Amino acid sequence: MLSRIISAILLAASGAFALAQEGPASGAPAAASNSGPEQPIPLSHKLHAGTMSLRCQTCHTPSPSGEAFRIPQAPVCMQCHQTVATDRPAIQELAGYAQSKTPIPWVRIYELQSFVTFSHKAHLDHGATCEQCHGAVASRDRLSKESDLSMKWCVECHTAKQAPNDCNTCHALEQ
Repeated sequence: MLSRIISAILLAASGAFALAQEGPASGAPAAASNSGPEQPIPLSHKLHAGTMSLRCQTCHTPSPSGEAFRIPQAPVCMQCHQTVATDRPAIQELAGYAQSKTPIPWVRIYELQSFVTFSHKAHLDHGATCEQCHGAVASRDRLSKESDLSMKWCVECHTAKQAPNDCNTCHALEQ
């Protein structure tokens, strides 16, 4: 039922689907709605999260533990796009990924160093929002890195929110 509701909303808003994509993936916070790396399939977060008010978790499903959120792959997208905007070349390409069971080679925007331990679940459970780290996603046609996610940045946030700041909070140190 939810899938049909989402499909109806997507169909109504499909005229607003944004196709423009270009720009660097790193550096200073994005000011423009169309900055960010070119992705293999154009995706407007402004349309999906903004106009249509889809929650992040609708497409970025949590892992079973909730510690990580997945970058969506074609089967998730095709839950709506099997009936919405099917005449669009980008959606036809998306359907090709789904049909061939080939992962979409998304260009990552954020990726933490391997020595950093991060739990989306812990942050969300303590009141953090996606926007606090990922920026104003719902107003962006394309995403770019809006927070540097450096140790300094994280420590400043933890300090401001009176969250733990000891080394073991973010780094799995051997005992």
